[in-house]
Amino acid sequence: MRALIFACAIAMGSAANAQERTPTERQGLTELAYTLGQSHGLRQLCDGEADQYWRAWMGRMLETESPDDSFDRRLRDSFNTGYASAQAKFPSCTPAARAEAERSARRGQALARGAAGG
Repeated sequence: MRALIFACAIAMGSAANAQERTPTERQGLTELAYTLGQSHGLRQLCDGEADQYWRAWMGRMLETESPDDSFDRRLRDSFNTGYASAQAKFPSCTPAARAEAERSARRGQALARGAAGG
């Protein structure tokens, strides 16, 4: 998960405004939002519902990107879908849920690198 944190920080530090993004880059951000939601759902399973770590990251991504209303809605919907998917697939914290959290972190890292342009 530390790798995802680092990659998200890079992406947010050098991110272009959402209006400057190409359709491919916007799709990458939508996938990153899904992955952040998935990571949020998995983390809450093991660390408790009060944990808002990945939701806060999503909030910072939205602040950085400053998306228009339509794209903002798309990103939020993607985050919520990722969250619901993780919670439905893993109703409790298990070794499989922890393994999925690691896979999600690796995917998020790759997506964040793409959003940062490298």
